[in-house]
Amino acid sequence: MRRRATSSLLGLTRQSILLRTKMDARVKPAHDGSTTSAIVLRRREFISLLGGASVAWPLGARGQQAAMPAIGFLSAEWPDVFADRLRAFHEGLSETGYVEGRNLAIEYHWAEGRNDQLPALAAELVRRQVSVIVAAGSTPAALAARKATITIPIVFQIAVDPVQLGLVTSLSRPGGNLTGVVTLNVELAAKRLELLHELVPTATIVALLVNPTNTTLTETTTRKLETAARTLGLEFYVLKASSEREIDAAFATLVQLRAGALVIGADALFNSRSEQLAALTIRHRVPAIYQYREFVSAGGLMSYGTPVLDTYRPLGVYAGRILKGEKPADLPVQQATKIELMINMKTAKALGLTVPLPLLGRANEVIE
Repeated sequence: MRRRATSSLLGLTRQSILLRTKMDARVKPAHDGSTTSAIVLRRREFISLLGGASVAWPLGARGQQAAMPAIGFLSAEWPDVFADRLRAFHEGLSETGYVEGRNLAIEYHWAEGRNDQLPALAAELVRRQVSVIVAAGSTPAALAARKATITIPIVFQIAVDPVQLGLVTSLSRPGGNLTGVVTLNVELAAKRLELLHELVPTATIVALLVNPTNTTLTETTTRKLETAARTLGLEFYVLKASSEREIDAAFATLVQLRAGALVIGADALFNSRSEQLAALTIRHRVPAIYQYREFVSAGGLMSYGTPVLDTYRPLGVYAGRILKGEKPADLPVQQATKIELMINMKTAKALGLTVPLPLLGRANEVIE
């Protein structure tokens, strides 16, 4: 299994989380109506570790350095699995002349899989008067940011049509205070099922795993797969999980259903649990497909979707351009068009599967 190296910033971020009980990190108690389990990274927690470089500036500090703009980074994910994406985001920022800690402050808010915490985290970024909000890799994060403000510019990265969501007026002329990058990953949900059917044509019962707290993606993906399964003449079930424990329970149900294939729906929780998901599919001998290559690198069978790193550089570029004075209403929503198919032959053999040569020939990458 291959792992990408994490950046020094993310290494410090992870260390700060491990030490947060000793470093006065702002983690609220559970069920108190505040940001449960959500990590808010602040400058005073890292100043000794970063040697003076800022991660998040309190309002008072920003007042003393009025010339330094601030980005509010809002994500439903975990900082310790976000290293490569953050690196690409920072590369995009640098293209516009911005470097964190030199002429830019970034305040990171991580919901860590708790979509219900995103509205409170977005509201705090508004209260802290950041210059731009980046809602990264999550439809719930983008919706929370839009609800929190109609004046602060928002740059999103999502996998569903932003026009249908009401985030923008059109892709070419977004209008309002939002723009960003949209991937094809939800649109490709039906194609993932078709690829699984090509690999395992004998499977007549298939399932979809979704996170019910991600309402928009759950409903959209379910509709698309229901139609695709009906066309292919397959029996179709939807399994739900919003935590590690529920993922385990979903696989127990999968076995009871005697499902012969599994499509994993797009969600921040599943992005962060690639190893767990890959291990469960092998343990229960269920061929499965996901949107990101990390699933295959962790031992999963197949992935088919937009390379996630390709969307984070333009996210940084747009944030930088807005900081320089451009308006999100005038920046067209960018659409990712590159699609990758990745197959893990080692896992295929472990599952007793023979990958058809035409399917193998279409793969962009094969793990032997």
